Order: sequence, then C-alpha cells, then structure tokens
Amino acid sequence: MTEGGAKKVTVVGAGIVGISCALHLQRRGCAVTVVDRLAPGEGASFGNAGVLASGSVVPVPTPGLIGKVPSMLMDPLGPLYLRWSYIPRLIPWLVPYMRNSGADTVARIAGHIAPLLFDSVEQHQALAGGTKAEKWLRGSDYLYLFTEREKFEGDGFNWNLRRRNGAVWETLDDAAIHDLVPGSGSKYRFGVLMKNHGMITDPGRYVKDLADTLIETGGRVVRTEARGFGFGGDGTVRLETTEEPVDADAVVIAAGAWSARLTERLGHRVPLESERGYHVQLEKPSIVPPIPVMMTDGKCVAAPIAGGLRVAGIVEFGGLDAPANPRPLRVLIERVRQLFPGITFEGHREWLGHRPATTDSLPVVGRSPSHPNVFFAFGHHHVGLTGGPKTGRLIAELITGSQPNIDLTPYRVDRFG
Repeated sequence: MTEGGAKKVTVVGAGIVGISCALHLQRRGCAVTVVDRLAPGEGASFGNAGVLASGSVVPVPTPGLIGKVPSMLMDPLGPLYLRWSYIPRLIPWLVPYMRNSGADTVARIAGHIAPLLFDSVEQHQALAGGTKAEKWLRGSDYLYLFTEREKFEGDGFNWNLRRRNGAVWETLDDAAIHDLVPGSGSKYRFGVLMKNHGMITDPGRYVKDLADTLIETGGRVVRTEARGFGFGGDGTVRLETTEEPVDADAVVIAAGAWSARLTERLGHRVPLESERGYHVQLEKPSIVPPIPVMMTDGKCVAAPIAGGLRVAGIVEFGGLDAPANPRPLRVLIERVRQLFPGITFEGHREWLGHRPATTDSLPVVGRSPSHPNVFFAFGHHHVGLTGGPKTGRLIAELITGSQPNIDLTPYRVDRFG
C-alpha cells in the first residue's frame, strides 16, 4: 500500500487493454504504474482498423475452414499466409486451434466472446468521456461487402451466430452500396450494414491520450521490459525489469502477444500465438468511405482514419520475430484498388503488428489460481480495441474487491490444462 492507503498496482502492457485496466484501477483509488518496452499505443493498438466491432463474435476457425486453407494459401490475393520455416513451431498451437472449428464449439466460443463486446461503444464512452481522447471516438455503422448475395447466404452459419448474439443489420443491393460508398466499383454487389457499431479514428493517438490522462491524474508510465516476478511474504509482487524493479500489491499482465512469456514464469502455460496483421495507410487518398468497409473475400477492412485511408487485415503465422512480408502489403493495396477503381493517393505507410491468439479464440481474463495477486488481461485476437475497456473494468473490479457482472470462468488461465 502507499502511505495514503491506496493499493499499488503494476500493469504490464501499454496497449488499449493495459491502459484501460490502469485507468479503471486509478478511478477506483489505486496507485497505478504501467510498464512497457514501447510507448503507449505503439503495438497492435496502433495498427488496427479502428472498428469497434461489437458484432465480431465469430472466431476465425469455423466449420469448413480446414478445407478452404489450401485455396487460401494458393490465392495470390488470399487472406492467409504462412512462414513455412515457422511451421514446426506452429503445429503444437495450430492443431488444437483448428480442432476448435466444430459447429458446437464455435457457437460456445461466440457466446463467450459476446459479453465482452456487445456494449463496446458505451464502454469506450465511459472510459474516454471527459478526456482529450474522447475526440477520436464516434458511433458508426460497419459495412460488409460481398461479390454476390449467394456468398452471404453461403456464410449463413456465421451470420446466424451473430444474430443470436445480438447483432443487428440491414442488407443493401449494389445501388444502395454505391449511394452509401461513393466511388466504389462494380465488384461488390451485395452488402450487409451492421448497426450499433463504432470506431476510433486514430487508434494510436487515442491510446496515447488515454495514457496522458492517466499520468495527469497521478499515474506513471515506465518504458522498460518486464522480465519476471518476485513475491514477498506480505503478498506484495515485485516485477523484475531491465531497469529497476517495481513493487506493488498486485500485477496485471496485459502485454498482448508477449504475455505468454511472462505467464510461463508463473507456472501457467498458455498456448498463445501471434496472428500477424498488416496495414497500409494511404496518404491524401482521392476516395475515403464514410464508414469502415469489410471486403469479405479478402478479409480486410478499408477504414477512414485521421490522416488518410487505412486498409488493414491479412492473417499470417510466422511468430514474433520475423520481419514483415512484402506480399500482404501489396495485396492490401490491390484490394483497395478493387474496391475503389479510380482511387489515387500520394503515398502510403506500412505496418506489421501482432494480434494475440489463443487456441480457443478466447482471451485470458482473471486471477492467477496460484498467485492471487497476479491478474491476466490478454489474448483478445482481433477484438482487443473493441473489448479493451470492458476487460479493464472487469480487472479493476476483481482487484478492488467488487463482483464482476459476468462469469469469468470461460476466460481462466488454467483452462488449457
């Protein structure tokens, strides 16, 4: 405890999940230190498409996906890439990941993702309201585009899951698509307009502004790398870093794709893999859609981001250490040209980031069963920005002795055996 009696908490990770944990803890009276080797908002929180995708409850592995993988890998504009040299290290994670693609399993997973996402916009409003970060937050519909109606109907299992978990939408024909998204070409002839979504128009700046709010109200952000833990007889936790250690009454691990390396030092082995994601940001584009647009055939999103048009997506498995692959970056540019045949731009910026994926597509949220003053908040896959504020609130409730209003059992760290 601090001299004034406030509980001291260290949060490892300065992305949206970590900063959300930190702000909610601070508002509950805790003295908070955030530790990260990067500045706030510079990891996966920086490079996403900015969509608050409250309807994105369906995991990547779904019924029939295994049979589609070869064609995805062969398609020069496909959404899936593998670093073949990484396959031997990937297989122990990949096998159980794909086993979780059965219909009943996917339905169960979707039912557990939904409680973390359904009120995302409201959770972000509660987190950012009254701060300088609020200006980056807005409500928005989210448009899914298909080359033809039959493609949508063939994906009925996934869309029924979304509906069962609260998603609301309307369908659009090609004329309505062109009215809503001027400049779009003739490739996409059927649309699904998802309602009650939102977006962050500059995700990196948003997280930085939230971190500034934390600092301005007494919190600390320390640039250093977490290395391990020590435990005092009085229940305190010492976080060992590459600089000086940080002592606290509790520690939260919210380090995204790097979290498994820390949890293993606590005796918890979490099957966590980096699902590498890319974006290109077009500078001074001649066409910018009014809302985010998902091109379903390429599994990538074109989103209006402050300073340009961001095209984000692609799934690549290649670990945390390999350099960027130029092929997905070229694909993203080709995809946006297919969406907007007449688009011009003056240049573009490229980015690679690491989305943390567990084998069951659910995050790890809750308390360590063996170290009761250590808490986990990572593994959100594609929906870290969407679910970050609610995850932060749940962790803050646990640490300060309140009862969360959802059952956290599905997210336990020891569910993997």
